[in-house]
Amino acid sequence: MNAPIVSLLVCGLGGEGGGVLSEWLYGVASACGHSAQATSIPGVAQRTGATTYYVEICSLPDAQLGGRTPVFCLNPVPGAIDLLASSELLETARQIGMGMATAERTTVLSSNARALTVAEKMQLGDGRFPQEQLLAALQRHSRAHELFDMGALAREAGTVISAVLFGAIAALGLLPFPRSAFEETIRRAGKGAQASLRGFALGFDAVAQRQGQRAAVERLLAPNAAPALPADWAARFPAPLHELLGLAHARLVEYQDAAYAAQYAERLARIVAAERAADPTGATTFAASLEAARWLALWMAFDDIVRVAELKLRAGRHARVRREVGAREDEIVKIVDHFKPGVPEIAGLLPDALARRLLERDARRRARGLPAWAMPLKLRSSTVGGALALRLLASAKRLRRHGHRFALEQTAIESWLAALEGGLREHAPLGLEIARCGRLIKGYGATNERGKRNLLHVVEQLARAPRPAAERAEAIRAAREAALADEAGTALDRALVAHGAQARPLAAQPLRFYRRRPDMPARGITPRP
Repeated sequence: MNAPIVSLLVCGLGGEGGGVLSEWLYGVASACGHSAQATSIPGVAQRTGATTYYVEICSLPDAQLGGRTPVFCLNPVPGAIDLLASSELLETARQIGMGMATAERTTVLSSNARALTVAEKMQLGDGRFPQEQLLAALQRHSRAHELFDMGALAREAGTVISAVLFGAIAALGLLPFPRSAFEETIRRAGKGAQASLRGFALGFDAVAQRQGQRAAVERLLAPNAAPALPADWAARFPAPLHELLGLAHARLVEYQDAAYAAQYAERLARIVAAERAADPTGATTFAASLEAARWLALWMAFDDIVRVAELKLRAGRHARVRREVGAREDEIVKIVDHFKPGVPEIAGLLPDALARRLLERDARRRARGLPAWAMPLKLRSSTVGGALALRLLASAKRLRRHGHRFALEQTAIESWLAALEGGLREHAPLGLEIARCGRLIKGYGATNERGKRNLLHVVEQLARAPRPAAERAEAIRAAREAALADEAGTALDRALVAHGAQARPLAAQPLRFYRRRPDMPARGITPRP
């Protein structure tokens, strides 16, 4: 009959429980009322003996076959394998070399660990076959593939690798059986069932997690995954910007409100108009506007304590933490978030006059040699009290517009946009290099402040220098690359000086003097006996 048959080729080395795995596969099918057949093919004595097990399972239960009996094959047929499961990477590649796997049909499930062959061990130097070539062959000849270190999971569970393989096969979803049916098959085996169930769970979770991550990435990369762009924005801006603008609009509305997103659109419209004036033919396909759209959206959605609280309240965060720590469904995970807000973070939400007094007081404290004030906090965000505290902090986003930090950020943004708009109207490549300087704004806290200072100094010293526009564009490019390559900023200072600009001003650092105890010798001086 033509009932759909699922064909599985299991490849293992001696002592890894491949025979038990084939019995489990046959057993779970029989227990669920599906016809199945399992055979084994002994291998030669290489790497403790390689043995293949071939299993065919009817995807329909016997009750739906109307008394008919499926016809199974005794041996695997090249090109007709639905699942190739292997406990060792070279053995996987060997089966692929025999034509067992095809890119049109076969899913490959393999451990990425290696067990060296005798020929590899005999070499005087490094005789290992290049793993990159094995992986490339696997990727070319599989419809889908899952690779991870199954041996490590087996050792963690205190079992053999066949239990991990069984869990991984169950998670793939190629067989129409629930997870509980696979686990019950292991329990019926009796001896060693608990260790095998632990290995099964690790293999199942490893594949399920990877498939979940892949699905999330595919949703993000799908053409319809981008948030919808408002109709007035679509009519206002050129088509090359639409996808990016949809993301920017959604981000800024979530970050603040629709009025803040409208302010972003007004700012970007100035840049688009300047680029159109510099390049009426559109030969550059709005390259500078694309750069400005990306970095402007990120800069306007700057991270502050309100934003941090919002991110920690995301619905998917708790699930992500559970996946990262490998928690089982029956385990409780407690999350403790560590915060250390200082004066700049607190002053950022205060009105300007009050914030300045607080910052000046902290500056005087540091000038006396004392460390900057900070308030270390440990918040159990997995509890009701911790979640409420984060919710209260996240609700302070309404105060953001009236805060000291918000005003400073908007002033810096306008300085960058003014230089960008002027550069585009003067010389399109100059404007493009200024737009790309938005990459310097990244990170949080001191890293973010340093990036802003670098950007504004580059714009002030190079964008408006009395030199030809082409030379200024090259100088800005060199300064930007130097700033990104060296966190300390020495490369940036050298690049600035090399192009006739002033190096960044030195930041004031307090000098601290420590009293030396009488019994402690001065550095470099050995006391007399």
